[in-house]
Amino acid sequence: MSRILFSILLLALTYNLALGSFDPIDVIMGVLIAIALVLGFRRFLFDDQTPPPPGLLRRIAAFGPFLFALIIDILRGTWLMITVVLGIKPLTQPGIVSIPIADRTPTGVAVSALCTTLSPGTFLIDVDWEKGVFLLHSI
Repeated sequence: MSRILFSILLLALTYNLALGSFDPIDVIMGVLIAIALVLGFRRFLFDDQTPPPPGLLRRIAAFGPFLFALIIDILRGTWLMITVVLGIKPLTQPGIVSIPIADRTPTGVAVSALCTTLSPGTFLIDVDWEKGVFLLHSI
């Protein structure tokens, strides 16, 4: 029950932050939309057949190196795009890259694709579950 309430609160907060307003009517609308979304997608969101996530301390310890690698990737992609756009470096090998999904969960695939496409110069094209890859366009 607490996961459902937390999800509703988080969705309503996201709605109000995106709207840029915490007027009572906007807050009520955010809560109503969040309730509708959580109730409509509760089987997808709270499927209890997935294995439990690793312990909290392990996730906290792994977040630092993950964040460091993500920031480095974003900085490298930004620098590459700056040099290509300004004509300092020629565009050598743009193309589509297929990355194996391996044993990632759907949430893991979504996080991997999101983090990969945060770097300028990469764009998610498709996730092919049958072939077990997701396709990125990369500069």
